[in-house]
Amino acid sequence: MRTLTVLGSTGSIGTNTLDVVRRNRELYRVYALVAGRNVETLAKQIAEFRPQVAAVATPEALARLTDLLAASGLPRAEWPELLAGAAARIQVSVAKEVDTVISAIVGVAGLPATYEAIRRGKRVGLASKEVLVCSGKLVMEAVRESGAELVPVDSEHNGAHQCLRAGNRSQVARLILTASGGPFRETPAAALVSVTPAQALNHPTWRMGNRITIDCATMMNKGLEVIEACWLFDFTPSQVGVVIHPQSTVHAMIEYTDGSVLAQIAATDMRMPIQYALTYPERAEAPVPKIDWSQARHWDFFPPDLQKFPLLRLAYECQQTGGSAACTLNAADEIAVEAFLQEKIGFLGIHEVVSECLSKIPVRWPRSVEEVLEIDAESRRVARELTSRAVLA
Repeated sequence: MRTLTVLGSTGSIGTNTLDVVRRNRELYRVYALVAGRNVETLAKQIAEFRPQVAAVATPEALARLTDLLAASGLPRAEWPELLAGAAARIQVSVAKEVDTVISAIVGVAGLPATYEAIRRGKRVGLASKEVLVCSGKLVMEAVRESGAELVPVDSEHNGAHQCLRAGNRSQVARLILTASGGPFRETPAAALVSVTPAQALNHPTWRMGNRITIDCATMMNKGLEVIEACWLFDFTPSQVGVVIHPQSTVHAMIEYTDGSVLAQIAATDMRMPIQYALTYPERAEAPVPKIDWSQARHWDFFPPDLQKFPLLRLAYECQQTGGSAACTLNAADEIAVEAFLQEKIGFLGIHEVVSECLSKIPVRWPRSVEEVLEIDAESRRVARELTSRAVLA
C-alpha cells in the first residue's frame, strides 16, 4: 500500500488524485493533505479521507479550517494534526510514513517541499511545472544523488515517459509534445489585440485553473512544458518539438533515429496519468473512458505559429540560455497573466511584460532553492512594475 502526501489537494490534480484513491482504497492511504486557502473543500476531504495531517498556507486559513471542522460534527479526537506555512509543507513531504508525494501546488510555493521529498528518495508524481522550470538543474541533481523516482503527471510528459519505456534511449532522436492550440489556434493574429479574459478562459478541451488556461491561450504553457521535458528526459531544446493537435488524444510522440515514431494515445482524463505515476512500473485498470476504435475519427497535426504565439519561442530561448532565465520567464508570466485577468493589460501585453522583464533581470546560476526563490521574487517585483504601465497593450 502506498502512503501519500498530496500537495495541492484541492486543485484539479489533487481532486483527481483523491478520486483515484477513492476507487482504490486497498492500494493507497492518504497521510497528509496540503491546500492553500480553499479550506471548504479541504474540510470535506478531511472528513472523507481521514489524513493524519492537514496543512494550509496561512494562519488565517488554519483558523477558518478549525472553525469548519468544529462545525462539521467530526469528533475532535478524529481530527488530523493541523499545520500552516511553508515548513509544514516540507514536514509532511519528508515524513517517514510517506513514500509518495503528489506535487500539484501551482507556482513556486511547492518547490521547497518537493525538492526535500526528492532529497529523501521519495517517489514524486510531478504535476507542478514550476519545480523543473525554475530549478531544473538542482532538482535533477537531487534525483540522481538520492535515487528518487520522479514520474511526470502532466499528460504530455507522462505520455513521453511511457513511450521512452519502449526503446533504447540512445536511439531516440527527438520528443514531440502535442498542444491543443488553445482557444485562438484559428484566430487571426491581428484579432488577438482585442481578446478578453472571458474569451481566453474558454479552453476548447480542458477545464483547468485560470493561470494555466491563459497560458494555453498564449501557448506559454507548452513553452514551460518544453523546458520541463528537457530536464526530465535530458533533451536539448532543439530535440523537443511541438505540434498542434486539436483533438488532444495523442499526448506525446517519440521519434527514433530510424524515423520510427511511437505515440502515447489516451482519453483526455487526468486520472490516467495520475494513476500511472502511482502504480509505475505496473499498470492497473484506470477509471477513464477507453477509446472506441469502432468509431471513425480524424486527427489533425500542424506546426505552431511562433509569430502569433511568441511566448512559445521565448521559452525555447530561455532554456537555451540556461541559468535563471526560465525562472524569470515563469515568474513574469504569472504576474502578467494576473494583470490580464484583472484587465490591467491586454492579451498581447502578457508577452510584452515577460519579454521586458527578461531584459531587466540578469541571468544567474542559483546553487540553492533559496536562491531560486530570491530570483523568483525579484522577477515578480519587476513584472509588477511593468504591469503598472498604462502604455502596455
